[in-house]
Amino acid sequence: MKYTITGGAGFIGSTLADKLIEDDHEVVVLDNLSSGDRLNLHPKAKFLHYDMRDVPPEALYHIEGTDVLFHCAAKARVQPSLLDPLGYNDINVRGTLNILEIARALNIRRVVYSSSSSVYGDTDVLPTHECVATAPLSPYGLQKLIGEQYCRVYSECFDLETVCLRYFNVYGERQPPSGAYKLVMATFIGQKHKGLPMTIRGDGSQKRDFTYVGDVVRANILAADSDKVGKGEAINIGASNNVSIQELADMIEGPVEYVDAVKEPGETLADNTLASELLGWRPRGVLSTWIKDYLEHHQWRFHMANETK
Repeated sequence: MKYTITGGAGFIGSTLADKLIEDDHEVVVLDNLSSGDRLNLHPKAKFLHYDMRDVPPEALYHIEGTDVLFHCAAKARVQPSLLDPLGYNDINVRGTLNILEIARALNIRRVVYSSSSSVYGDTDVLPTHECVATAPLSPYGLQKLIGEQYCRVYSECFDLETVCLRYFNVYGERQPPSGAYKLVMATFIGQKHKGLPMTIRGDGSQKRDFTYVGDVVRANILAADSDKVGKGEAINIGASNNVSIQELADMIEGPVEYVDAVKEPGETLADNTLASELLGWRPRGVLSTWIKDYLEHHQWRFHMANETK
């Protein structure tokens, strides 16, 4: 089978590419490397170094024949989107629309869209199911929701199969160690490595539903194959087992420093019942076990990646 992955040099996209190639599939990666890393690229993947907003005809030739397109590319994270809403919108909305147009033009069977739990905003319905009203708190969350709506429209109007996966706080071995896309876990690990206190925004009581990247990859592959989806369905991909930021710091172990809070949801917790029903998906990753193993055996990788940034 032939697959194309936008953002295939990034954290989630490259992990997905590795798994598909391991399973003997042909993989095309489309990435402009604005946040992805060449070091993440599998040597057997066909790499197209282009921006998803402007893909030339010579690149389309390589994408032609794709069965499923995984749309992982995005300008990510809530807080940076508040500083550059126009730039984020251009990439996350116009870029997504262009990818859907490419999929339609090339008769690609299905698009699996990487969405986000940010579409829910600060809901008090916990665990959160997909019928909960969406109320994004940031340009990023709104743009992800618009992407979902475009997927549904393309399924309805153009018979392009689509499915939208709402990720909850993804972590794993290739999580960005520095830069604008660095998440709280990578921040804490980096600070611990440097002998610095871990900086907690607010009092640390805010909770997050951390989801292992291997589980997210498995959800994508199941979404590509399931005969129960294809009409733009939104599906939560979360562990349904949240912890507070203070508890996360306690797992990593070390001194902490409390700094000013930012505008963010107080708690995220996925209801993943629909993922089980439509995809046959259940999370397997255990956060505490992963952190212990990573700190004991793999932190040198984080150090090497951080030193090259």
